[in-house]
Amino acid sequence: MSAALQVTAFGLALLSTLFLLLATCTDCWMVNADDSLEVSHKCRGLWRECVTNMQDGVRTCDQYDSILADHPVKIVVTRTLMITADLLAGLALATLVLGLDCITFLKEDPSVKLKMCYGAGVLLGVGSILGLVGSVWYAVDVYVERAMLVSHNIFLGVHYDFGWSCWLGMAGSTGCFVASVLLTCCFY
Repeated sequence: MSAALQVTAFGLALLSTLFLLLATCTDCWMVNADDSLEVSHKCRGLWRECVTNMQDGVRTCDQYDSILADHPVKIVVTRTLMITADLLAGLALATLVLGLDCITFLKEDPSVKLKMCYGAGVLLGVGSILGLVGSVWYAVDVYVERAMLVSHNIFLGVHYDFGWSCWLGMAGSTGCFVASVLLTCCFY
């Protein structure tokens, strides 16, 4: 039972960590929500803004000026939280690999392996909370921005909604949280 639980938690942690990394690196945190005669698809990410021409599929991206430049708070906070979540999830994954029973590292001391699995669960839990806060922060900020424009009858030519990168960040964070629960509550 414990071996199956370990492998399940490892598989979920691996997939969720990949989701978090993809969410951090991809460009569609905000997408244009207007579908009226649009000839281009606009995406805004944490690192750049991209426009895809729907007729010929050509994609052009504009990098943000600098990582250290003045950016909106939602970008800076989300970047920080997502990078920290990525690092914690990666460290937890490495610790979990070494703590698995099927790995011969420290095979003669099962209590240390058990503590490594528990520690990986704690790291995954903290990383999942940071990733979820970052993703939800960004989504709520996009929603509030759009609601403010709609309530004031302001139309800027395009309205944005949260995109698949934001959903991927939420899914990765949730998966890390479930793996954390498996490792800390069910297994230890």
